Amino acid sequence: MKARYQPRWEEAPDGQLSPQEVIQRIGQLSPPDTIYAAGVGQHQMWAAHFLPHEQVGKWINSGGAGTMGFCVPAAMGAKVANPDTTVWGIDGDGCFQMTNQELVTCAINNIPIKIAVINNNALGMVRQWQSLFYEGRYSNTDLKTESVPNFPLLAEAMGCVGLRATNEQEMDDVIRQALEINDRPLVVEFVVHKDAMVWPMVPAGTSNDEIRVAKDMAPQWEEEVL
Repeated sequence: MKARYQPRWEEAPDGQLSPQEVIQRIGQLSPPDTIYAAGVGQHQMWAAHFLPHEQVGKWINSGGAGTMGFCVPAAMGAKVANPDTTVWGIDGDGCFQMTNQELVTCAINNIPIKIAVINNNALGMVRQWQSLFYEGRYSNTDLKTESVPNFPLLAEAMGCVGLRATNEQEMDDVIRQALEINDRPLVVEFVVHKDAMVWPMVPAGTSNDEIRVAKDMAPQWEEEVL
């Protein structure tokens, strides 16, 4: 079951970035002792699935508390406690706007964290539910973050390095560039397609045995295991 239904993703359309690929690539290129903090939403679930969680105490998130805005201050605290360790924050474009002002604190106090903003121009987790269970009736989940705010310029205004990637070539280039910068905090905006979904998931009001591994697809529980 674990091998058959392992986490995967569909390729993004029109050469766009897949958020899952971005997060996986950050984990592949970063040092093995990297500490990761996450906000709340789809990016949090993908970070749990696709980062290399092989060491104890390297994965920080708010769990079921659902604390949007958790990423930046959590990454900041992790870096203060572990100044010689690479610290990545994996955040969404919605969550990031709740606590990104703390990057000023990081810049002033020499706390060089790295924040990856997974920008799908939406409040992705809620939008996924609206897509699957509310017939695409999107209410206040489509954002305009492809233009406002300009995340790299916002980062620079707060004394940080600001970078952006919109395709696979730029993705690898900016991750490597980010890993070489250790004297200032930085923000990397990854512009990804907005229709990527988190799988598996459990619909509201159902038991865990009604889990879905893709749209309208459940595991074959009764299949004989050899």
